[in-house]
Amino acid sequence: TWIVGLSAQGQELFRIPVPGRGHAAAAHPQRAEAVGFARRPGNFAVVVDCRSGQELARLKTPAGGHFYGHGAFTDDGQILLTTENAYDVPEGRIGLWDAAAGYRRIGDLPSGGLGPHEIIRLGGGGFAVANGGIQTHPDFARQKLNIPQMRTNLTYLAPDGQIAEVVEPPEDLRQNSIRHIAADRSGQVAIATQWQGAPTRAVPLVATHRRGGQIAFCPHPDMARLRHYAGSIAIAPDGRRLAVTGPKGDAVLLFECAAVAAAGRLDLPVAAGVAPVGAGFVVTRQGGLTWIAADGGATAAPASDLTWDNHLVSV
Repeated sequence: TWIVGLSAQGQELFRIPVPGRGHAAAAHPQRAEAVGFARRPGNFAVVVDCRSGQELARLKTPAGGHFYGHGAFTDDGQILLTTENAYDVPEGRIGLWDAAAGYRRIGDLPSGGLGPHEIIRLGGGGFAVANGGIQTHPDFARQKLNIPQMRTNLTYLAPDGQIAEVVEPPEDLRQNSIRHIAADRSGQVAIATQWQGAPTRAVPLVATHRRGGQIAFCPHPDMARLRHYAGSIAIAPDGRRLAVTGPKGDAVLLFECAAVAAAGRLDLPVAAGVAPVGAGFVVTRQGGLTWIAADGGATAAPASDLTWDNHLVSV
């Protein structure tokens, strides 16, 4: 298992081995530096110099906790916030690491719910947290322990990390676990969910939210292709389109952001990570990368010897 650095053209720049399966990374806002995180229930994170491809530091969660695979820096890059599970409580926590002091652990804060997965920095210095609502414990591997009672939410944190707002989906969609999120320049948050309820029920898996409002789910005629599992989510640099991957359904769904309307589908095997690039997106898929242009057209990169997992992060 490796953390891999790629150029904008998809050429491999470096490959750093890690002790277990990874998930996503957080890019530093000022330095060519990123932190790659273990997949739940792993407890390691690796700080990488993206210019040299060298490992700079390695983090480990305190006893009684593990990473959930995501993190985000404060605006000034001084503090790294990480999503974590305090599994014996149980409670979702946001770990705090002093990036200016060699990533020294300096504390933690409540995430606003159970199972915090992705955290992103918003304009104005605050954060959004996807609390998936699922209780887990490393003694039970990746087993989900509270599905009948689970409640997912989207939590907003103030710049100082204090909870500013918590919003839940409608009651009949409380098992629609919010996992991955993205935000545009106006502050609108795009949401990708993974359904944990009755497997025969058709449910929407993509939504948007603005502070003070309700979560609004977005229809798409090909939603069933995701097989109840929306993977990564990204907004194009110009803010016009939204892309959601479906690694279980071998598809990418596209949406027009302004109208929150369906804008097509691409069939890509094991489409997992997606990141904004140019006027569109780049997606990791089985066998390599695919670029999606602003008009929805796709261009594939040459085949790779790597099997890509979970996320692709712009640095």
